Amino acid sequence: MDRIVVTGGQTLHGEIPVSGAKNSAIKLMAASILTHQPLLLTNMPRLADTKFLGQLLRQFGVAVTESGDGGEQQTLFEAQEITSTFAPYDLVRQMRASFNVLGPLLARTGHAKVSLPGGCTIGARPVDLHLDALTRLGALIELDEGYVSATAPKGLRGAEIEFPFVSVGATEHTLMAATLAQGTTVLRRAAREPEIGDLARCLVMMGARIEGIDTDTLVIEGVTSLNGGEWSVIPDRIEMGSYAVAAAMAGGEVRLTKGRADLITALTDRMIEAGVDVTPTDDGVIVKRDPGVRLKATDIATEIYPGFATDLQAQFMALMTTADGTSIVHENIFENRFMHAPELARLGADISVHAGEARVNGVEVLHGAPVMATDLRASVSLVIAGLVAQGETSVGRVYHLDRGFERLEEKLSACGAQIERQHGHHDEH
Repeated sequence: MDRIVVTGGQTLHGEIPVSGAKNSAIKLMAASILTHQPLLLTNMPRLADTKFLGQLLRQFGVAVTESGDGGEQQTLFEAQEITSTFAPYDLVRQMRASFNVLGPLLARTGHAKVSLPGGCTIGARPVDLHLDALTRLGALIELDEGYVSATAPKGLRGAEIEFPFVSVGATEHTLMAATLAQGTTVLRRAAREPEIGDLARCLVMMGARIEGIDTDTLVIEGVTSLNGGEWSVIPDRIEMGSYAVAAAMAGGEVRLTKGRADLITALTDRMIEAGVDVTPTDDGVIVKRDPGVRLKATDIATEIYPGFATDLQAQFMALMTTADGTSIVHENIFENRFMHAPELARLGADISVHAGEARVNGVEVLHGAPVMATDLRASVSLVIAGLVAQGETSVGRVYHLDRGFERLEEKLSACGAQIERQHGHHDEH
């Protein structure tokens, strides 16, 4: 097991390029199933999750070819012929989002058998919404020993679907399937995350007919087939926000490039409120802070986009651990998403959690200690705290981190952080 070791106390100075968005890339990869023509995705992140999904696509007969170096990474997908529509448990369980291959397989071939995803530590995230929506599009669905068997012998048909609550995964999944359904599909209470807009625009480039992009009502006019093409993945707003918080935590001046300031305004508004200097640029932001001046405690409440992202909550909590005063963190999106709080406490943070609310009493200093990553976003919050903790912080179970952050140690150490990856440790607890 690898671990990441951070020695605190270094300010950050330099430039960090933002990678392509993980949450966009994995849906765009699934969309490659919808066409027999080649789809070239540029600005592709290289992550554990994209690697898993690449393996799954190859299982269906899709040729997946990666090229390019750190600067311009791209992947070519050629799903000329789908040779299998079976997604086994051992591949799907590694990443819940891979369940989203069901709709595209069904839309293109009329049948699919996909494993239900395994457990996920962030509360209940049922796939029922996905299955209900596909049923409304005319799919016949059977659940059998942990697998979903779906058929649409006469193809999918357009329908009016109102989601009972906003779900990013169900919106994207139904959107992909509806592009090849006969007739018109209307999706109400659709999620409006930038990654959904990215997927919808890519599908339009491929010949899909979609109206209402970036709103909560999507209207999809089905077409008989989609073409291929080339698409650049939007910047990863969560990665961008995480490094913005890291720069604010450590102090110094960091320029984030290849990003988009408009995607993280809910975060940067709170950072400015806390006393961080944030300047938008044409391809990102510059984050500046004098490490000698304490930040002010600032409250946040997570909301669906364009509100404060739940995926940045752990990072902001880390930032508040040494702020002056008490900040309240409300988590409104996922239950039990405060698993990082006890680990931050091991570094000396003063945090109390009650249901969906955490109270963070800022302390003067944090002290390095061994900690464990419990999930992807928690892992980066521990690294952020480690940037200022006195002494050495070692973060175990970093395979969580590798699911969503590309070359994290490299990007931070290029700005002066003392951070390294150590290979082959046994986890103590």
